[in-house]
Amino acid sequence: MAKSVFYSFHYDRDKFRVHLVREINSLTGAPEVTGQNWEQVRRQSEAAVQKWIDKEMNYKKAVIVLVGRETSKRPYVQYEIERAWSMRKPLLGVRIHGLASMSDGADSAGADPFKAAGLSGVPLFDPTATDWSGRIDTKATYNNLVRQLPSWADQGVTKWR
Repeated sequence: MAKSVFYSFHYDRDKFRVHLVREINSLTGAPEVTGQNWEQVRRQSEAAVQKWIDKEMNYKKAVIVLVGRETSKRPYVQYEIERAWSMRKPLLGVRIHGLASMSDGADSAGADPFKAAGLSGVPLFDPTATDWSGRIDTKATYNNLVRQLPSWADQGVTKWR
């Protein structure tokens, strides 16, 4: 059964990896944001961007942070984490650095964005698989993600008070 989720991620760096996650179709996310749409929202005030995030997140059952190399440093990702926590939305992370991007192969892992937000105990799942030489196997990583994402989506944690 599909779960309605809000995906939080670093658009510029990880949009192709996020597209792969959306193609899995085991979860229903917000409509895919194109570069043009994101630029229109981003050119507005910070309050307008936050209002857009709040609107998109409001009716979702969970928030999944798709974690790439620079995700934890992104101010809007931090806002989305804090907003999800305050709204008591189930929150979790999934590492996506092991997925292939159109411009390059796998990336290096990034810092835990939940620690950057001052949260502990939020699960951060990692589907990354390596080959016999220790290099990231992007196809095996994708296959791990396809198998695990639906069960991981049910393991988000919420703020209790």
